[in-house]
Amino acid sequence: MTKHIFVTGGVVSSLGKGLTSASIGMLLEHRGLRVRMQKLDPYINVDPGTMSPYQHGEVYVLDDGSETDLDLGHYERFTNSPLTRQSNYTTGQIYQSVINKERRGEFLGQTVQVIPHITNEIKSVVAKIGGEGIDVVITEIGGTVGDIESQPFLEAIRQFSLDVGKENCLYIHLTLVPYLKAAAELKTKPTQHSVGLLRQIGIQPDILICRTERSLSRDERAKIALFCNVPVEAVIEEKDKDFSIYEVPLSLVEHGIDDLIVRKLGLKAGALELEDWRELLHRLRNPRHEISIAVVGKYSEHRDAYKSIYESLDHAGISNQAQVRIQRVHSEAVEREGPERLLTGVDGILVPGGFGERGIEGKVETIRFARQRGIPFLGICLGMQCAVAEFARNVLGLQGANSTEFDKNNPYPVICLLDEQKTITDKGGTMRLGAQPAVLAPGSRAIQCYGTQGISERHRHRYEFNNVYREQFAARGMLFAGTSPDGALVEIVELPDHPWFVAVQFHPEFKSQPTRPHPLFDGFIAAAVTHRNGPSGRPPKSDGAGQADGGPQRAEKPAT
Repeated sequence: MTKHIFVTGGVVSSLGKGLTSASIGMLLEHRGLRVRMQKLDPYINVDPGTMSPYQHGEVYVLDDGSETDLDLGHYERFTNSPLTRQSNYTTGQIYQSVINKERRGEFLGQTVQVIPHITNEIKSVVAKIGGEGIDVVITEIGGTVGDIESQPFLEAIRQFSLDVGKENCLYIHLTLVPYLKAAAELKTKPTQHSVGLLRQIGIQPDILICRTERSLSRDERAKIALFCNVPVEAVIEEKDKDFSIYEVPLSLVEHGIDDLIVRKLGLKAGALELEDWRELLHRLRNPRHEISIAVVGKYSEHRDAYKSIYESLDHAGISNQAQVRIQRVHSEAVEREGPERLLTGVDGILVPGGFGERGIEGKVETIRFARQRGIPFLGICLGMQCAVAEFARNVLGLQGANSTEFDKNNPYPVICLLDEQKTITDKGGTMRLGAQPAVLAPGSRAIQCYGTQGISERHRHRYEFNNVYREQFAARGMLFAGTSPDGALVEIVELPDHPWFVAVQFHPEFKSQPTRPHPLFDGFIAAAVTHRNGPSGRPPKSDGAGQADGGPQRAEKPAT
């Protein structure tokens, strides 16, 4: 029978339940077990697709088009667990499902209530992800114990152990043990209160993982164990990691968490094999190069808004034995101060995705700077669209060229909605979501990176390159290095005369892992290392097809 591990959090939010859950999943996989990962989020939004990055961080997209919580990015980076729509549920989805059932008459004659109808629905989505061939399901409960919105989920997982047997369930509680400088001591009381709340609900944690900035003494662990009713060996220290999040699994192993889980659940597991992870950390600790990458975005002040991009840069750095120093640059600052002041001296520039007009001109100016200075450039989603607008304005001479997302009446709509997208009004109903195939052009940098002509990448956008302008762009040197299989949609653009200039419509950061960096990030960082170690500050040999910005004459406006 599939075993279930439930991970809850207490005291404060943002303790790292997702990272801890992913680390546990990775350790169990490295012991030969088949693991599935799941996140239950207590917010009422149906999915995070309409939520601001400032509130929620990035929206992580799966192959099947699900817009999910960013913790699922941790799951995919750390484990091989296949993720689908069943891997992330919100309160909104749970209630929507129950209400739909009520409207269909499935509860005819009953008063629909939180218990048992909502809790039954929650239990059903937990049970659904398990089954034959799956050894362990790890389900992370979002939010903090004590939050009103989390109560139905906690009640559901309490009931779940009654349904499947306590021997098939394990409860792990992640909590905070703060250090008070004034008293010069760690305080265990918040953990005691957090566990007390869980026990009032009817859940007795089997394992406590204690986030702390100082190591726990034997006496402190014993005190926590006594007041929280767990064995001392089940009080696991998770000390803050200053170096890398990829140290977390090894830290948990040092405290015996994998053995504890295997023993408590009676799992038939093999020996722990972590050579690949230790090699990864060795390369991370012993870089041969140091490079600077500027990420110029709309949400640069919020670290989680581009979480997968930062991690992907680190993955490629590991592969290229390079320490990647990330400079977070706000695109609005570029508008105010200019790219020369903020970007001079960097070894690579990445312009990520985003929505809305704010900061767009800063992105366009950033791309001009990278193109003219010969700095390795990677554009992602909106970053590609801005690269197209920049090339149109400054190479083709199409002054005012833009996306119709930002200026519906601009004279040269080089980025626009497809006809079939114009009738869509529902928020969160973006046309292109999830894995889509593409075909790469022979001789392109993209095909050199991937090593294959056919690829599949995840998308999250509505606006596309306007095919009316393809001939003009190609005539001036822009290579359409990747398209949809039917050739109708542009997926990748490149400038062959530039040291490394690649922009993509999709999100490669969603398919990068520390042991398997994404090919485009790998190529981008390799180019940045070359830029760093070779002659610096040199302009590209030519611009586009070898002509100066604007070309010999202004291009004619085509019919749209």
